[in-house]
Amino acid sequence: MSFLSHRFVAVVLLAGAAVPLHAQTFPTDDPVIKKIWTLGMDQSKTQDLAHTLFDSLGPRLMGAPNLKAAQDWLVRTYTGWGIEAKNEQYGTWRGWRRGYSHIDLISPRTRTLEGQMLGYSPGTNKKDLDAVAVILPRFADSTEFVKWLPQAKGKLVLVSAGLPTCRPQDDWQVNATPEAKARMDSLMVATQREWGGRNVRGTGYSLALGGGELAVRLEEGGAAGVISSRPKLAWRMPNPNAPARAGGGGGFGGAPNTGWGTMEIFETYTTKVPTIALSCEDYGLVFRLAEKGEQPKLRLNLDGQLLGEQPVFNTIAMIRGSEKPDEYVMLSAHFDSWDGSSGATDNGTGTLTMMEAMRILKTAYPHPKRTILVGHWSGEEEGEVGSKAFTEDHPDILKGLQALFNQDNGTGRIVRLGGGGLVHSPEHINDWLSKLPTEFKAQINFGGAGRPAGGGSDDFSFGCAGLPAFGLGATSWDYGNVTWHTERDTYDKVVFDDLKGNATITAMLAYLASEDPERIPLDRVSLQAPANAAGGRGGSGTWPVCEKAPRKTEPRLK
Repeated sequence: MSFLSHRFVAVVLLAGAAVPLHAQTFPTDDPVIKKIWTLGMDQSKTQDLAHTLFDSLGPRLMGAPNLKAAQDWLVRTYTGWGIEAKNEQYGTWRGWRRGYSHIDLISPRTRTLEGQMLGYSPGTNKKDLDAVAVILPRFADSTEFVKWLPQAKGKLVLVSAGLPTCRPQDDWQVNATPEAKARMDSLMVATQREWGGRNVRGTGYSLALGGGELAVRLEEGGAAGVISSRPKLAWRMPNPNAPARAGGGGGFGGAPNTGWGTMEIFETYTTKVPTIALSCEDYGLVFRLAEKGEQPKLRLNLDGQLLGEQPVFNTIAMIRGSEKPDEYVMLSAHFDSWDGSSGATDNGTGTLTMMEAMRILKTAYPHPKRTILVGHWSGEEEGEVGSKAFTEDHPDILKGLQALFNQDNGTGRIVRLGGGGLVHSPEHINDWLSKLPTEFKAQINFGGAGRPAGGGSDDFSFGCAGLPAFGLGATSWDYGNVTWHTERDTYDKVVFDDLKGNATITAMLAYLASEDPERIPLDRVSLQAPANAAGGRGGSGTWPVCEKAPRKTEPRLK
């Protein structure tokens, strides 16, 4: 190391020494709370765990070998910490192995395109597939579409809109003249309406998550493949009644999209021909070439393998209770992900929150009063399949459930906690929160009894039955605009200061719920709501309905 390097390191170390240690104000002298803080905030293992899960193991698509390999790692890791763990099979799901996606424009010029196969797409058997790309025409009705279908034979069909801009809406908001911005608003909304919905271009079919009924129908008609594009550019028309928002977003019905260069990667149900996604920019290039009659030709070389129905599992770990082993505090996060990227913030960070909380609890609270469980669910992206199956297979655990804490909305610090729609949950939750370090309690907005979970994550599988299931809501960190289900959901998006705080909070809540001398009564709030209010699945003003878990692949083509 050079003298200059030594000086640089010395400066860095001095700067680091000037940074104060984590502040904490403990409202009680509880030694377990203090031990949990030390283990979670000063001895965190989240970065090492994140590297293994996101960089080495990677995405965890339902039914894919990657998911099972990662679940086996979960079991080994828990076992190494002295925690009982197992993979519990509950059904089967279509299996698929992703390999590489090589996609090139070869005429009228050569360019490597940014894109990849959708999940479960057939490959090209590692061979080149050269075909011309054509735009799906606009049809008066489905009869016209059927008449046109033979013209798709041997072609790659572009089934998404070619957008007039790939700049995020907030860039237009900040930099465009009002007149140019208004024109782009109108053009973008009109374009998306023309192509969106359940009747794409008048075909009578939908695209669902990128490769729905329409892709299957094109495959049946002899198309060589399907090309879609789902950039993070959901455009919102100006709303003059909306309040101004920070960051240049005033006047919109929601925060403007900021998803530069991101694309959503979901699934297809084609079984013979590939379905691929392209970035907004490269899809637009191919679309414009086809629109101008230049017959763009693409070369696809795709390695993907359909594996048929494969066994699927939840991973369950447990620290057995010493006094009330048949009562349970449960930690919850889904383990599966879409496989366009590493599944870091959806829901790798929720997974690591619960893993790290269990590690901390095993050391700080090795003999809990109640049994502490963690459920790492598969199939959440397919409709909370794994957690629903668990509730059906374990009525004994539901009977003894004291509290379930679920986290599933990105890497940000926990700032919201709901009471699950139970009348008496605030009496218990307020008591638990009062014992957290002041810095944690101050950041969490507890919304009282609130309403039950309305679907969208695994707390729904428990909350729909009127059980004490509590969602741990986090700050977004552009979750919806950048990382949610995109190819950008990677290790570097994790905010480790927030993540280790979340694990520490979760461990503390699990400890306090386990020690609570009383069970939470299951009296439900009255869900009186206006006719247009969101009442969760089951309709406005009614308790959400528990749905039966599919135990094998159920196509979602709509």
